[in-house]
Amino acid sequence: MPRQQFTPEQQSVRVLKVGERVRHILSELLARQEVHDDTLSSNSVSVTEVRMSPDLRNAAAYVKPLLGADEEAIVTALKQNTAFLQREVAKRLGLKFAPKLRFRSDETFDEAERIDKLLSDPRVSRDLGEGEHG
Repeated sequence: MPRQQFTPEQQSVRVLKVGERVRHILSELLARQEVHDDTLSSNSVSVTEVRMSPDLRNAAAYVKPLLGADEEAIVTALKQNTAFLQREVAKRLGLKFAPKLRFRSDETFDEAERIDKLLSDPRVSRDLGEGEHG
C-alpha cells in the first residue's frame, strides 16, 4: 500500500491533532493513577502541551505539577516510567509507530509571571503611559 501523501497544511494539522491526543492520553493515565509510582500518585500533574515531531516519532510532553509540588522529582518520576507510558500511548493511539516520549518541565507559567512583574514595574508603567499620550 503506498504511503499516504499529505500537503504541508494537512501534515501540520495532523501533527497538532496527534499531539493533542497524546496529551489527553497522558493526562488520563496520570489522573487515574495508572502509573504505579509514589511520586506521581501523591501529586496532581498537568500535561500542559505535547509537541510532536513532523514524522510523529518523537513527542515532547510539557508537565506542570499542581499546588507547586517539586517539579524536578515529578519529571524524574515520569522519565523513570517512560517505557510504561510509551506502551500505553502506543496502545491507545493506534499509530504504526509509537512516539518516543520526552518529559520536560513547563516553563511558560514562570515566564508569564516574569513578564507580568516587568510590566507592573513603575518605570515600565510610566514609559507605557507616556507612549499612549504621545
